[in-house]
Amino acid sequence: MSAELHLPRYADRCISNVVPAIFGRTSLLPDVARTASQVVLLVLDGVGWNQLRTRREAAPVLWSMAGGPITSVAPTTTATALSSIVSGTRPAAHGVVGYRLRVPGDQVLNVLRWRTGEGDARTTVPPTAFRMQPAFGGRAGVPVVTRAEFASTGFTAAMGLDRLVGWQAASAIAVEVGSLLRDGDPFVYAYYDGVDKVAHAHGLGDHYDAELHATDRIVADVVAQLPRGAALVVTSDHGQVDVGDDVIELPEDVVSECSLLSGEGRFTWLHALPGRVDAVLALAQEAFGAPGLAEVLTRDEVVAAGWFGGPLSDDVAARLGDVAVVACAPVAFLDPADTGSAMLRCRHGSLTEDEMLVPLVAVGSPV
Repeated sequence: MSAELHLPRYADRCISNVVPAIFGRTSLLPDVARTASQVVLLVLDGVGWNQLRTRREAAPVLWSMAGGPITSVAPTTTATALSSIVSGTRPAAHGVVGYRLRVPGDQVLNVLRWRTGEGDARTTVPPTAFRMQPAFGGRAGVPVVTRAEFASTGFTAAMGLDRLVGWQAASAIAVEVGSLLRDGDPFVYAYYDGVDKVAHAHGLGDHYDAELHATDRIVADVVAQLPRGAALVVTSDHGQVDVGDDVIELPEDVVSECSLLSGEGRFTWLHALPGRVDAVLALAQEAFGAPGLAEVLTRDEVVAAGWFGGPLSDDVAARLGDVAVVACAPVAFLDPADTGSAMLRCRHGSLTEDEMLVPLVAVGSPV
C-alpha cells in the first residue's frame, strides 16, 4: 500500500510558524495560548497526529487539549524539523535541509551527531558557521529544558541554544519547567524524545502505546506546574511510518553511478558522478518509480516544487544530492554508510500524511 505525498503548509499551519506565533500571539495558536501571560512550548519528538488520533485512549491529556493538526517540514526528519521550530523559519532559510548532508571534502555530515566518516566534525564543520538563522528570533536567554547530554553537541551549537537546563530523567522535565515559570520566564522551550526512540526500536505496537501513555503523564505533570495565566503548547517534529523489515537495498547499477549517498532511508539523495545525473535519474526511476513505491525527482524539481519553502543558496544546495528517492510506500532504502539504520522499525523523512501531520494543541493553567 502506498500513500500520497503532502507538501508542508509553510504559509500558515506549519511547525516553522509556531515560535513566531507564540511571540506574536497569532491565530495559529489555540485561543488559550493567545491570551496567556507565559507560554511553555513542549516538543514531543515523533508524536504524529495520525498516531495520536488512533491512540487517544493512551494519551487522554494530549487528546483533550484544544487544537488540531499542522504540518511538519521537508524532509520530516528531526534535524530539519527542530531547526525550523527553534528558528521559526523554513528549511530554505535555515539551511539544515536533512539528517545526513554533504559537506566540503565530499564527506557526509550526520547532523544530529555532528560526525562525518572521519569522526567528530565540530572543528572541520564549525556548527556556528553552519547555522543560518538565530534561535527564537534572536532572543537571547530563552531556557531550553532538554536532556543534559545535549549541552555539548554540535547540533545544539548549530541551533544557537545558549541557555540549556538539562535533565537526567524525564520526571525532571515538569520540575524544571515549573521552576522557570515561577522565576518569571515568559517563554520556556522543552523537548522530550522518548516516543521517537521507542518507535524506532519497536514500531507502532504495545511498546509505542506504553511510551505514549507515559509521555501523556509528563504532559499532565507540566500542566500541573502552570501558574495562573500560563499555557502549555504541545507540538512535534514529525510522525512515523512502521516499515518493519521492508528495507530495500539500492541496486548496484545505481550505486556505481554515484560518488556518495546522503539523506536517510525514506528520503535518500543520490550524488551522481560527474556527467552522470541523467543516467542516475533514469536508473533510479526504473528501480523505484513503480506506481506507489517512491517519487524520484531531481534536486531542481524538489526545490522548484517548494518542498523546502523557497529557493536555496548555492551553499545549501551543495549539501544535497542530484536525485531524490522519496518513499511513498511503507519502505526504506538502505544506505550501507548510514550505520544502524537497517535496525530501525519505524521511520520518517518522507512527506506522507503519517509523517507530515503533527499536533498543535494547548491547554491553560488549572483553575
